[in-house]
Amino acid sequence: MKRIMLCSAVVMLLTAWSVTGLWAMETADCLGCHNYADEVGDMNHVDEVKFMATAHADMGCDACHAVTEEHPFDAETVDASSSCDDCHASIHKTYDTSIHADKASCVDCHNPHEAYAPVNLSGRQMNDACDMCHDMNDMEAVHSRWLPETGVHLDAVPCITCHSSSDAFSITLYLRHRDRPYTDYELASYSALQQQTGSEDIASIIDLDGDGIISINELNAFYANNAQHGMRLWAMMTPEDVAHDFTTFDNRWDCTYCHAAGPENMQESYLALPQADGTYRRLPLAQGATLDALFGTPDFYMVGATRSSALNIVGFLIILGGFAMPVGHGTLRFLTRKNRRKDH
Repeated sequence: MKRIMLCSAVVMLLTAWSVTGLWAMETADCLGCHNYADEVGDMNHVDEVKFMATAHADMGCDACHAVTEEHPFDAETVDASSSCDDCHASIHKTYDTSIHADKASCVDCHNPHEAYAPVNLSGRQMNDACDMCHDMNDMEAVHSRWLPETGVHLDAVPCITCHSSSDAFSITLYLRHRDRPYTDYELASYSALQQQTGSEDIASIIDLDGDGIISINELNAFYANNAQHGMRLWAMMTPEDVAHDFTTFDNRWDCTYCHAAGPENMQESYLALPQADGTYRRLPLAQGATLDALFGTPDFYMVGATRSSALNIVGFLIILGGFAMPVGHGTLRFLTRKNRRKDH
């Protein structure tokens, strides 16, 4: 009730100011009402905390919406005064030629009031837009026709890793926890991690020295205390940027596209931690930490991840030497066969 009275008072005051021509509506004024769903309804609700973490917040509400001086008492519908392609022209051009163009608009997949960069999203959040149309059980059945360990793959790779032309990837680790023994581990929320750390930064669960970098020793300490905090690390191969040319690329059918590229992708890896505003903050892991089979992340190993060009050459030479011995021996015996007959 107090909020309703406050919101009404704010609107009346702003209306009075607008009549004198001394006031123009700003983002803070809009959020004075739209931050409360019970005031404006779910359709018009804008979560202030989440919105202020977006690049759109820097532009302000009036960059996309135009209202009259009598708003909200004019009963006019507030439509967007600009379109996404006004700012995202290149993305719109790419998307317009994709198979999704005639099936979904930008706002069908993206909430402009909660639009974050790919590096500030979890792999799970990246898939949320896909899930709205593509049932994950159906997708698992489709992929299982050719993809071994389908469930493992779909749990470790966002859809856009394979279904867009983005080619810059990194291994991103997330914290999973479970409420009680023998239940499945689930992605840990900000509130769940905050309960673990209290007033401390949630990064202190792993980043023990607070330097903003996760070392192999800190990974070891985290797993040594697993029984205490009941958490594990879960890895996904996530894109650093996103292309909107959604399709299936031929090279994604080749296992080596990911698995032989392991060393290159995993030299730089990150721990992503959820934040109160719905984004994820990334902390870099020590160079090559995810590749360390003995002291790295025991819950994660990508087949082919430890592939080494030098060892490939050594292995090839060993195999070549193995063939050279019998072939060379046989060849010498064939060339000297007359001598052996004469001696006999």
